[in-house]
Amino acid sequence: MTDATALTPATRARSLPKVKGRAVVMTLYLLFLMLPIYWLLNMSLKTNAEILGSFSLWPQNLTFENYVTILTDEAWYMGYVNSMIYVVMNTVISLAVALPAAYAFSRYNFLGDKHLFFWLLTNRMAPPAVFALPFFQLYSSIGLFDTHIAVALAHCLFNVPLAVWILEGFMRGVPKEIDETAYIDGYGFGRFFVKIFMPLIASGIGVAAFFCFMFSWVELLLSRTLTSVDAKPIAATMTRTVGAAGVDWGVLAAAGVLTIVPGALVIYFVRNYIAKGFALGRV
Repeated sequence: MTDATALTPATRARSLPKVKGRAVVMTLYLLFLMLPIYWLLNMSLKTNAEILGSFSLWPQNLTFENYVTILTDEAWYMGYVNSMIYVVMNTVISLAVALPAAYAFSRYNFLGDKHLFFWLLTNRMAPPAVFALPFFQLYSSIGLFDTHIAVALAHCLFNVPLAVWILEGFMRGVPKEIDETAYIDGYGFGRFFVKIFMPLIASGIGVAAFFCFMFSWVELLLSRTLTSVDAKPIAATMTRTVGAAGVDWGVLAAAGVLTIVPGALVIYFVRNYIAKGFALGRV
């Protein structure tokens, strides 16, 4: 293999345009990805009159009134609180159910295990609209309509299969000899699972938690159908911007910017786990 330091000046000169070309393509690609986010931020710092009256790449009259409206109006900021409550509840419930289920699929062979595993994944493939009416009627009958737990449990229908699938792949990468050694040393299953096994699959738990959080955070149909006032999420609250005077574009853009923030924070804190999940080929 040719050492990079052994390249002749002529070879380096020929490879330099390729490197520059790749850098230009990557820069254009990143600009293309960031353009909608920048434009959303740009609109959030403008008044409605400026948004509708002229085209500008940056605010001519900078204003934070749109953010003040969201942070001071209970109907707005409670939308974020409600969304965060049921998303966190769903993530915790999904992981609590998926961890033992994934361990069973990764460690034991039983009748119909492959069919059951495939059936779990088919729930993730089904569109939410299929389950909206059954959930609505069920929760209305038992008094769970317009509660945080109702949305959290509904999202489990999609997030639990996903979490099982991700965690099962990570668990298969842990040798079974570790389980047997722990039992010989006197560990009970609960103690072994929490103190030994879970730290070994910490990356998998982080990846599963990330995807559960994100899918629950961005889901709109079920969260809007199963709530009305007390547990109304921010995605449903954003429809309040439509009134007799038209659409309040500035407030709507500010709400969109604030909606991106939780997801961006989650990505930042679990970025290493996500990278490892891709490296292991399970994500």
